[in-house]
Amino acid sequence: MPETMPAPPPHYGSNRNCTCMHPRKKMGMMHMTFFWGHNAEVLFDRWPGADPKMYAVSLAVVFAMAALVELLSACRLAGRSGSKGNVATGVLRTVLFTVRCGLNYLVMLAVMSFNGGIFLAAVSGHALGFLVFGSRVSKKSGGPGSVPERAVLPSASC
Repeated sequence: MPETMPAPPPHYGSNRNCTCMHPRKKMGMMHMTFFWGHNAEVLFDRWPGADPKMYAVSLAVVFAMAALVELLSACRLAGRSGSKGNVATGVLRTVLFTVRCGLNYLVMLAVMSFNGGIFLAAVSGHALGFLVFGSRVSKKSGGPGSVPERAVLPSASC
């Protein structure tokens, strides 16, 4: 006698426009490929919506968050030999690391909106932030009191 397979669980996503697993909640389709246009949702429900001005604000916010991530990555804290065991310095480093990690995740979630403009704003913010804060283009090196090349904060991978 052949063994019978159990029936599959009921599929709640039978509505083609529903991307959720909850049977009563209907949502619009999410983009799974990059698209261009100002009618997008970035980070929050119905934001920026269909308003081109709010879309420009969302581009600026994502750009600023990405640049701030690079600023926090290049941030140097007092690391003199007498303060290695300083609890306040350790707490400050932990707070900065946590803020940077949170900003990194917010930028990643914004890019996951699959909007081409948001993607370009994030990459541009990281690029400009690295150019200004991380590339040492505007900093002199080798002089007295120069900061060593090693970053005080941990790497940017969260």
